[in-house]
Amino acid sequence: MNIGHSLKAWAQRIKRDGLTLWFAARHPDAPWYAKALGLFVVAYALSPIDLIPDFIPVLGYVDDVLLLPALIWLTVALLPTAVLAQCRAQADAWIIENGSRPSSKAGAVMIVVLWIALGIAAWLWLAPRLPG
Repeated sequence: MNIGHSLKAWAQRIKRDGLTLWFAARHPDAPWYAKALGLFVVAYALSPIDLIPDFIPVLGYVDDVLLLPALIWLTVALLPTAVLAQCRAQADAWIIENGSRPSSKAGAVMIVVLWIALGIAAWLWLAPRLPG
């Protein structure tokens, strides 16, 4: 098995587990904290807008390569085994049926609101320190 095949398989598992979290957030037996983290991760993963824009050299891909897989792994680890198995089966069926990844307008709104909040916080912090 070559490294390209291994990376492709890893990426497919990440894609499936991201969708698994969407189903887990609606599962009645999933703990509330796993549901909350799962909804955040799914909204961020499906958002067409990244927290760190991809055009920023190196840092732009940190969220895609490190942050998102780590959050998916953490959330999957918080799910009970039976819930995880059921939700993975639902995700596999959805991928076979639809083939493409869904998108989330709520995730895009969440990222835009976060950027606006960071901008306002930076302005409030910097404004009193500006000369004049």
